[in-house]
Amino acid sequence: MEPTAYLLAFIALAALATFLTRALPFLLLAGHAEHEWLQFLGRFLPPVLMVLLLVYALKTPLVSGVGLAQSLLALALVVLLHLTLRNALVSILGGTAGYMLMVQQWMPL
Repeated sequence: MEPTAYLLAFIALAALATFLTRALPFLLLAGHAEHEWLQFLGRFLPPVLMVLLLVYALKTPLVSGVGLAQSLLALALVVLLHLTLRNALVSILGGTAGYMLMVQQWMPL
């Protein structure tokens, strides 16, 4: 198989697999949307995942001390942006951009 065709086939298969893994839960569970377990997961899983991501993101800086200032400042920026603008996407993008600027430009450690 020609390399270009192989890469295009691989990209198409990866795109199809990604689409199916995102769409199948909605298609398969559409009739069970009122189930108490799905209601419970829909209510409590997002905050639990956010705390898990926070712990994971701060794990290395808290243990090693490397990058702790940047991580805490980026966290403070996310909280400030979210409290003022109430927009999760702006908060996440602002915190990420602030962290990357601090790490790469102003405060390298």
